[in-house]
Amino acid sequence: MRQNPAMLTAPRRADEPRTAGPEPHRSRRPVLLAAALLALAAGLWACWSVTVDDAYITYRYSANLAHGFGATWNPGQDPVEGFTNFSWMLWHAPWVWLGVPLPIVSKLTAGACAAVIVWVLVTEPRTRSGAVVAAGSFALFLPTWVHVDSGLETGPFALVVLRAVVLAARLLHDRDAAVRAGEIPLLLLLAGTLRPDGVLGVAPALLVLLWLRRRDRTVWLWTAGAGVVGVVYLAGRWLYYGHLLPNTFYVKVGVEAATDGRWLQLTAATFLPLLAFAVAALFRTRVAAPAALVLASCTALWIIPALSAPAMDYLSRFAWHGFPLLCLAAAWALDTADLRRVAAGAAVVAVAWTTAAGFLAPDARTLVHYGDDLRRAHIAIGLALADTDLPAERRTVAVTDAGAIPYFSEWTTTDYIGLNDERLAHGASPTDVLLADDPTVLVVTSSTPEPPPASWRTDLPRVLGDRELVGVAQMRPEYFQLVFAKPDVAGDVRAALDQRLAEARAVTDARLDPGYTRWVERLSGSS
Repeated sequence: MRQNPAMLTAPRRADEPRTAGPEPHRSRRPVLLAAALLALAAGLWACWSVTVDDAYITYRYSANLAHGFGATWNPGQDPVEGFTNFSWMLWHAPWVWLGVPLPIVSKLTAGACAAVIVWVLVTEPRTRSGAVVAAGSFALFLPTWVHVDSGLETGPFALVVLRAVVLAARLLHDRDAAVRAGEIPLLLLLAGTLRPDGVLGVAPALLVLLWLRRRDRTVWLWTAGAGVVGVVYLAGRWLYYGHLLPNTFYVKVGVEAATDGRWLQLTAATFLPLLAFAVAALFRTRVAAPAALVLASCTALWIIPALSAPAMDYLSRFAWHGFPLLCLAAAWALDTADLRRVAAGAAVVAVAWTTAAGFLAPDARTLVHYGDDLRRAHIAIGLALADTDLPAERRTVAVTDAGAIPYFSEWTTTDYIGLNDERLAHGASPTDVLLADDPTVLVVTSSTPEPPPASWRTDLPRVLGDRELVGVAQMRPEYFQLVFAKPDVAGDVRAALDQRLAEARAVTDARLDPGYTRWVERLSGSS
């Protein structure tokens, strides 16, 4: 029988110890694939309402691009790059013309990518135990459901990195494997446009390709071509936006890095069995090189969040980028186990641990309610502003949560955190910017229904002036959005806001407490 070059194990030599076990029961793989896809689908359905506020930032840029204003925050103003996922933003723009809700586009696209990841994790391992630990850990992990449904590029990016690593791992097994010369360079380019740090995750795979096929001129031509396209992309961004890096970098670079190890501790605890198996694979001759590749890729993906404690790292989102890689490395380790019953038991333990870790994550109980909570606060406010009949020049708002409110309102928006404002990103005072912009409506995030003394380094009393408090939207027990409007429009804004807040309360579960009981009751229709 001819050996499949895609396999990561080779026929055993006569003098080689038996490490790979028997061939898997191929007839049972379709059953495992169907079960994993069913578990994934159930989880995505359970978290379908979750679309994080940051996703609406990308949607706003996509909508402005589709409407002919360019990929910018406020039409008619100098372009600003407040997103970090260019190709993801670009992917959504055509769907605006078709009238398809962009959260639906995101969820279906990311869901399809997650299904492909499941297929890879079922078919790449050599043994049934390996396939179980890889696909089971991935499909039953609650953060998988949230991140795929979130609206961000997390799922597609993880698939791109996984595909690159799988191709490089095949080359490590057989340098003559059927790997197209241009695929890994193109994956590197795609990863870099999905996330600025994306090239780090694919770089180890590209290095493997360049070394093992260093005499293949076609490989070098594809790599050079991808590099040229990448340079042109960077130059185009620089010319259009006026800055080499996305606007968000300049806001976040001054944040003090948290290097006390908490991020690494949480990641290690969550993925402990998978990490242990990946490290153990380093000591198994058959899979040592692919396991080293996985660990190198994960290290490259995780070095920045490990040192910087990034914002919006809910449910270890940045660690999740390497999660499918660890699932596959764990499978390779179990593929080499001498005792299949031991391997099966280890697979069950790893899947159980990972599943429990997902449900026990510190912010898991909050995130499963994110969609409902956002609907009755940020989305309601955005829709209310859109309903308010004001001249275009008066439709101006300032916010700290620059996502759903600007997207649904379509008002000219001052993001006074600075993620979407070059002035603030490059050192301007938020108080001075707000006084200069003089927005009609000012939305303040607060931990109580009362106005805080300051909001994001802003002298709030001075900025508010004579604006009236026209509404309070509560998202969580200690998370409020306070809406202030100028006196001449306060009545109109208040009337629209009252109506939209009432509608939101009618379609949400009206509870604020985080917890799985509330989640189950909402899914079952009993709340």
